[in-house]
Amino acid sequence: MAVDWAEVTAIATSLLALGVVGAFVAAVFAAQQVREAKKGREAQVATEFFRRWNDEALVEARQMVGRFKSPDALGDAFFAYASTDAPEVYVLYRELDFFEQLAALESRGAFDLDLIKLLAGPMLIDRWEMWKPAVEKARQARGASVYPLFEGLVQKLQRARDEPSGALDG
Repeated sequence: MAVDWAEVTAIATSLLALGVVGAFVAAVFAAQQVREAKKGREAQVATEFFRRWNDEALVEARQMVGRFKSPDALGDAFFAYASTDAPEVYVLYRELDFFEQLAALESRGAFDLDLIKLLAGPMLIDRWEMWKPAVEKARQARGASVYPLFEGLVQKLQRARDEPSGALDG
């Protein structure tokens, strides 16, 4: 019996097509798994990071910030504390550093901006408004590199808030 090479070619082509479709389906499935794993890691990092917000050290910093009646009062006190290397400045740095770290994580893709909007958007904008005079005084003394990521994150949140579809309700 003679081999019908047309049939063999047709069968091989069909098997190749099935293999290509299978590989494509596997690639789509793998991409889906990577996205889900990334979301899971982001959620885990976010949970741990925002848990720090309620740790004793940051609560102490928030309480200290809360004692000031205005952003200017906070700015004046912060500058005075920093000028004398007072212990209070290190308590206040905790909050600023927390926000700068959050902004750094967002800028490197470890946090999704939408997740930050949901968890802390309005509060972050309010805290920036409270800290802005202090940061501006620090920049006058030490240069523009003082808490730039915190400010940049707040600007992103403000733009999102100001867009018709990106309201930040809190």
